[in-house]
Amino acid sequence: MASWSIANAPFQTSRAPSVSPPPNSIPRHQKSAALFSARECSPCDCPLRIGNVNVHRGAPKVSNRKRAARRSPVILMATGKPEPLKIMISGAPAAGKGTQCELIVRKYGLVHIAAGDLLRAEVAAGTENGKRAKEYMEKGSLVPDEIVVTMVKERLAQQDAQEKGWLLDGYPRSLSQATALENLGIRPDLFLLLDVPEEILVDRVVGRRLDPVTGKIYHLKFSPPEKDEIAQRLTQRFDDTEEKVKLRLKTHQKNVEDVLAIYESVMKKVDGNRPKEQVFEEIDAALAQVLQQKQDASRETSVLSGH
Repeated sequence: MASWSIANAPFQTSRAPSVSPPPNSIPRHQKSAALFSARECSPCDCPLRIGNVNVHRGAPKVSNRKRAARRSPVILMATGKPEPLKIMISGAPAAGKGTQCELIVRKYGLVHIAAGDLLRAEVAAGTENGKRAKEYMEKGSLVPDEIVVTMVKERLAQQDAQEKGWLLDGYPRSLSQATALENLGIRPDLFLLLDVPEEILVDRVVGRRLDPVTGKIYHLKFSPPEKDEIAQRLTQRFDDTEEKVKLRLKTHQKNVEDVLAIYESVMKKVDGNRPKEQVFEEIDAALAQVLQQKQDASRETSVLSGH
């Protein structure tokens, strides 16, 4: 019987099925190469053949080590900084949101975003959203959710909010607004709800006064002005009366119940009928816990299955 040799075999370019010669008829120094070529060519259906043996030319040879790695789970270490905090805070009029927002921003460096301030800033800047909102405001109509949600979305997407994290103050206020944010993938790590009894809120609102020169808020009972000169120029909001504040509180309570249907799983209710330092101590502990969870998650390993 004639011996089989790769070196003397003619080149063919047919796509005939791969047929390996009997192992015993292949010289030892050629056996591994022949079997390797046949084994590697089957997946790629390489047309180049030497004799009866496929010669792989479609892809580089893969070492046993790399082939084993493909079949083994790949362990990836999560690296980089943890995601910044994303916080929403809600509370009835005079619940103390403004004070707590200042304390939160001071300690955690979050970007403070209030929908009302954002709306006024957009109108003043003459942006496209601001122009649309102004049309409704001049008519005395409420600005549609679509416009405000777009403003909020664009503000949260800005670099400072993405890098430092954000504190969304008093928004969303309704189920439709919360649902719109959810549909955009905007969800807080924590939803803070300042809880204060209604009678206390009424007392706080009715005694509230504004300094039109400095913009500072005073309270005739709890935080009176330092000088008579300031006291003489203080003004009261037209809706800071007992009758109107009770209507606002009723509306607020209804809106909160609707919003909590979305955020109940991440809601933290805080007793706001305490000194501001004690209120912030509880808020601070909740934020620190969320931040720690984020830091722990950034150090964990992600296990991906190889194919």
